[in-house]
Amino acid sequence: MIDKFLQYISFEKRYSSHTVTSYKKDLEDFYEFYLRTEGSENLLNADKKIIRNFIVELSEKNIAKRSINRKVSTLRSFYKFLLKIQEIKTSPVENISSLKFYAEKQIPISSDEMKNLDEKISLEKDNLLEHCIIETLYQTGIRKAELCGLIFGNVNLESQELKIIGKGNKERYVPISEKLTQLLSDYLGIRNPKEDFDEYFFVNKNGKKLTEKFVYLAVNKYLSLVTSKEKKSPHILRHSFATHVLDNGAEISKVKKILGHSSLASTQVYTNANIEQLKKVFNLAHPRAAKKEEL
Repeated sequence: MIDKFLQYISFEKRYSSHTVTSYKKDLEDFYEFYLRTEGSENLLNADKKIIRNFIVELSEKNIAKRSINRKVSTLRSFYKFLLKIQEIKTSPVENISSLKFYAEKQIPISSDEMKNLDEKISLEKDNLLEHCIIETLYQTGIRKAELCGLIFGNVNLESQELKIIGKGNKERYVPISEKLTQLLSDYLGIRNPKEDFDEYFFVNKNGKKLTEKFVYLAVNKYLSLVTSKEKKSPHILRHSFATHVLDNGAEISKVKKILGHSSLASTQVYTNANIEQLKKVFNLAHPRAAKKEEL
């Protein structure tokens, strides 16, 4: 049944290979638990008690609540599929709640730090690929997986936009600045892909498609030059992009579209990132604040 589900999300739902791999790992973990505790391979017979026991065991192993919730979400999708094909009549994950947790606060890289990084990286030689990676992530807010999978034909330097294939193979168009357009144009002068990887815009010095690990290490290395903040990852550049454009007056609905969020609530997280900016707006715009300054 697991193989049938994976085929369904791969070919009918057209989920990315990264997502399919994550689902497969989650289901294999549950299958191993089920076989070990129930002595059975038949996942069709799982009930709510077994799901709860699985969650308890994961918690006792100190697995992060976010990771546990992802596994529960995978099981929810799996059993929803089994309902769809009428293999079961009720889902054992029905009414199983996700674990509550307080998300770790993401502190964005500041505009000054990014300006400092741009100056430092521009002075170095032979780092054009890394420069492109960092600027593309920061200036567009795309995810590292989206950057690694960026198709050559989806980069339109003439119209200054990227066609991004996001989660669930949803397409969106992201504008790019003149500066980034020029940087990407310069990169084309050194781009030398191997035949099997010609479709990808970004390739490493060996001509192969970028790996997410390579992107992470490049970002972490260069951010370490300008900040002591704990988070120095591709995701923090996405977070910084959203925070900075919202701070500068961009409409949240448009930022949502650029980021590829399905829900406005996901984008609203970034509106709380800079309370000092909100205070400045209040002091300049609110009539009571203005009266206070006149006294």
